[in-house]
Amino acid sequence: MSRTVLLVYAQPEPSSLTRSFADTAVETLTAQGHQVLQSDLYVMRWKAALDADDFPDRADPGRLSFIVESGHAYASGAQPPDVAEEQRKLLAADAVIFIFPLWWYGLPAILKGWFERVYAYGLGYGYQGQGNQLRYGDGALKGKRALLAAMVGGGVKDYGPRGINGPLEELLFPVTHGCLFYPGMDVLPTHAVYGVNHLSRESVNRQLEAWQVRLACLFDEAPIPFRRQNGGDYPNGHSLADHVAPGVSGIWAHVADPRSYAPRPLAAASAEP
Repeated sequence: MSRTVLLVYAQPEPSSLTRSFADTAVETLTAQGHQVLQSDLYVMRWKAALDADDFPDRADPGRLSFIVESGHAYASGAQPPDVAEEQRKLLAADAVIFIFPLWWYGLPAILKGWFERVYAYGLGYGYQGQGNQLRYGDGALKGKRALLAAMVGGGVKDYGPRGINGPLEELLFPVTHGCLFYPGMDVLPTHAVYGVNHLSRESVNRQLEAWQVRLACLFDEAPIPFRRQNGGDYPNGHSLADHVAPGVSGIWAHVADPRSYAPRPLAAASAEP
């Protein structure tokens, strides 16, 4: 069955592993019969900052409220053309893949800015004018799949359960649970490549082969079992019921099966000393 997949990637260097992952995704998904849409943010010279320039037709010229102005621009069709085009691609996609290097424990600023500008009020949040009622498993993007592919400079041990950098799944929780699950997407476990600055050509080839295998399961793989806001675990819509994950706090309480949340592949080859 043919699907539409949107690739959003952020890396200015054409010879980078990030760009190789994007090229391989285009080739692999196209060969599978899927339509592939692309957003190469650096080539597009994507404007990362959400500011007053995004709202030339202001609902309130006296005060810049991003919620008010974003909702007004989205509803009235007064958004910048680049934002409207990314929203068009996002809504057309059955799955969205984000490919990026991990910079300072998170997304590159240009990719974070993609979320901030594209997720207008009424689309990314405030869906159907219901405030916080339709979020975390519900929302405008419900039914779509999402996958992060992170190129990580440090070795796998640095990002393990007791690693000095902290577990990668915890560092990326604001993205997987927030940017992706919040508006309703089914989020797949992160595809991580560690020690990217020390990989041999043979190791790179193995990583690309593993990536092709992962892409073959894009529409079959089970998503991370994040707890839905409206699934009964959050009776007040804000915090977990006492009987849900008793004694567990932090991000792990919001995952029904924490074992399923580990990045894949777990032990991507690292040639770090």
